[in-house]
Amino acid sequence: MTCLMIDIEGLSLINSDIKRINHPLIGGIILFARNYKNKSQLINLVKSIRQIKQNLIIAVDQEGGRVQRFKNEFTKIPEMKQIGKIYQKDKVYAKKIAKLIGWIIAEELAAIDIDFSFTPVLDVDYGSSSVIGDRAFHKEVEPISVLASSLVEGLNFGGMQSVGKHFPGHGFIKTDTHTEVAIDDRPLETIQNNDMLTFNNLIKIGIKGIMPSHIIYSSCDQNPSGLSKFWLQDQLRNRLNFKGAIFSDDMSMQAAESSQKSITLRVQNALIAGCDMVLVCNSPNEVDKLIRELEWDINLESIKRLELMKLDRKKNKKNNKNYCNCTIEEACSIISNL
Repeated sequence: MTCLMIDIEGLSLINSDIKRINHPLIGGIILFARNYKNKSQLINLVKSIRQIKQNLIIAVDQEGGRVQRFKNEFTKIPEMKQIGKIYQKDKVYAKKIAKLIGWIIAEELAAIDIDFSFTPVLDVDYGSSSVIGDRAFHKEVEPISVLASSLVEGLNFGGMQSVGKHFPGHGFIKTDTHTEVAIDDRPLETIQNNDMLTFNNLIKIGIKGIMPSHIIYSSCDQNPSGLSKFWLQDQLRNRLNFKGAIFSDDMSMQAAESSQKSITLRVQNALIAGCDMVLVCNSPNEVDKLIRELEWDINLESIKRLELMKLDRKKNKKNNKNYCNCTIEEACSIISNL
């Protein structure tokens, strides 16, 4: 039960959306730009979703830069690389900016009754990946860790959890896993001593969610990391001692499909590997197939981990006035004028 996060088709629910949401396997909804016209419409959409299933997790990719699904009537969030450039000149100010961005994201999404954004990107920018590129804070582990921790602190202040991505690191590979199979042939030790350090540092400060990539790290395992017990159990759970929720990346992406043509077996393999919740997006027919075929009893530990990802509305209401010596209006003005 409640192990799938799916999308919906448009600006309001249609009968097929309602039927899918009602199914016991559906535990989450991810929203996209196509689901957004303005704040009033979005509030009504989220309200209609919650009227069907109150405890559903509702999420969005609201990283900033080119990955910000809601733009009109929301604060324009810069790409994270810009914050990394500020860090090079003024570390203290860059940390404040990252905190304010986290707070703004939390406040603006909480006002819509959305639980969290899939952010921050923890990938190292090696300069080769167009799909990551300016979504990454920096090319070095220390600035990424400091700025991502600050952003998470701001999110948490607003009552919102975060999801670090894309474990164990997507920044080295040029290939876009949305459209192609991606293989990273670096040795495990190289990945552990570089890319994984940012995840380790965020786990130490208590990040509650992690999203693995769909890259195959061929020196370690022939499965994409999101379908790999080696990465999710041996490395993430056991080596890094991560206790939070694991969300797969979209199982409709080409790099995931290459591992197993059957969507049912693909999702089942991701759950067996250790994902608590599996995303299936832009493929309503495959969601319908899963609803017919997938048999999975979510365990109590997964339920507890996913419950902790929900918006803390009391904390959000308590902390919505002032942060880092700024009102929310002042914070939005600072970020909008970067």
